[in-house]
Formats: sequence, C-alpha cells, structure tokens
Amino acid sequence: MAAGPPDDRRRPMSKKAETGLNGVKLIIGLLYPPEDAELFRWVAGRLESTFGGIERESPSYSFDYTDYYKNISPNLTRRFFIFKGLRHPFGLVVWKKLAISIEAESASEKHGRRVNIDPGYIDGARLVLASTKDNAHRIYMWDDIYAEVTLIHRKSGWESFSYTFPDFASGIYNEFLDHARADWQSDLKALRSVRAAR
Repeated sequence: MAAGPPDDRRRPMSKKAETGLNGVKLIIGLLYPPEDAELFRWVAGRLESTFGGIERESPSYSFDYTDYYKNISPNLTRRFFIFKGLRHPFGLVVWKKLAISIEAESASEKHGRRVNIDPGYIDGARLVLASTKDNAHRIYMWDDIYAEVTLIHRKSGWESFSYTFPDFASGIYNEFLDHARADWQSDLKALRSVRAAR
C-alpha cells in the first residue's frame, strides 16, 4: 500500500486551500485508566511534542459505553485535546498514523497498549474522526485509514447519526465541542483579517 496519497491527489491546491481558509482544528480523544496519572501526563506530553501546542483540554468524562477497550482497563476516562492553529484536513491520515505509534509506545509486556488515541478534526459544520476500520459510512482516505463524519452542526446544535458512537451521540461532549468550534471560528476570523490586510 502506498505511503502517501495517489498521484492524482498531488494537484495544485485550490485558492481556498492556499490561503488556509479551509483549515480545521485538530482534536484528539484519549481513553486511559483514570488511576494512572503518570501515564496521562506522559501521553499528554507526547501529544504536545508530536502535534504542537495544546490550546484547550476537556474535563474528564467517565467512559462506560462499551467494553471494547477492556483490554486497556476495565475502568476508562475520556479526555479531549484541541491543538493550536488551523490544519489542512488532509492531514487526518498522518495524524492517525502518529497516534497509532504513540499507542504502541504506551504498551507494556503484560497489558499491551495502555491508551486509545482518536485523532480527528472539527470545523464549523462537522466533527470528523479517523479510523483503521472500514464500514459503509466511512470514506477511504489512503494507507488503510478511513474518515467518518461523526457529528454535524446545525442551528440547533450538534446532531448524530445512526452509526455515531454512543458516547458522542449522548451529547455529553457537546459543550466542549462548542468551545472547540468557537476556537475554529476565532482562528478563521483572525486568518481572514490577516489576508484582507495584505
């Protein structure tokens, strides 16, 4: 499998892409054992050294929606990080690959990986998450990585789909996602002001 996008994706960027006006906010969801504060600090540090400065960190959310991750720990906490600046959405594949590498670094001989790291992006209209698993509602990107529109944002707020993960569909993260969306709006407004002044 090719390590990068196929040749027909290496066309010149659109004017919007060149100016950064289609930029998105990188969001990373972390699942980890709440009792392991040292592990959390290590992962947060690795995320920052890999992806850049953290702009916003969510509260801790108790995660008991599935036992799929019981190999990590029977008790899990979810936390999100929003990173500074705007990124090109095509970076989703690279972000997922880097996240997988950090998961592997966290592994111990007894328990395997000790965290789950889910990168994605947020803009004014949607929350998109990366996945290594194919499904009817996911779009193939490249290098065995898929993209999923997990939530969309309308005037009434965040809306889920029939396939949306139960924790995201529950609305428990909506307040934090609203703040992240506002960060995106603020960055975009600032970028437009800079472009207009040129």
